[in-house]
Amino acid sequence: MENAISIHLLILPLPTYYIGEWPLSLEEKLSEIKSYSEELGLDLRDSSDRFKWFLASILFAKRISAEIAKRTFQLFIREGLTSPDKILEAGWDRLVEILDSGGYVRYDFSTASNLLEIMRKLKDEYGSLEKLYEKASSPEDLERKLMDFKGAGPTCVNIFLRELRGIWDKAKPKPSKIAKEMAEMLGLKKIEPYESALVRLRLEYCKKKRCMECPVREYCGALRK
Repeated sequence: MENAISIHLLILPLPTYYIGEWPLSLEEKLSEIKSYSEELGLDLRDSSDRFKWFLASILFAKRISAEIAKRTFQLFIREGLTSPDKILEAGWDRLVEILDSGGYVRYDFSTASNLLEIMRKLKDEYGSLEKLYEKASSPEDLERKLMDFKGAGPTCVNIFLRELRGIWDKAKPKPSKIAKEMAEMLGLKKIEPYESALVRLRLEYCKKKRCMECPVREYCGALRK
């Protein structure tokens, strides 16, 4: 009888409160870190939000803090500048005002000029961002077409495309140097699904020396040395 009771107890399901205490794996923790597009409230399955993310990527690519980029992007949204036509209609002076209000004091003139040139070229040569994607013959051709825009260099294109993996079939950028360095530090083999999280960890924790607040500190090789 005792053996029967013991066996029965062994097969009882664990209480949910106990299951919830199991430590998360590195991959699970990385999956919980929001991407920048998610934080901005964008659904990249929606074509209009993909354009907004393209705009945000141009802002994020500057040598400026993510907080300033996010704040400036929200100003563009508030002003209704969410399409090539609207941005072109706003004109250079208005774009400079918005960029200044967001904190782009060092990059206001150049960014305003680049945005107008990008939107004009996008309209004249492709019609829309979605048409540009359709005309790209391969992942490499897609990157070339995007980098052909003045002001949309490798950093901008990587930021834009890494969050479109799994949404656009031709969005297959090589992982950035920052992501590869973080993956090596954490002992992570597969980089692509977690690249956005890896970059955020580097910029928001490593760079600011917030090691003890880092959500994956127990996996960090630098802290184990």
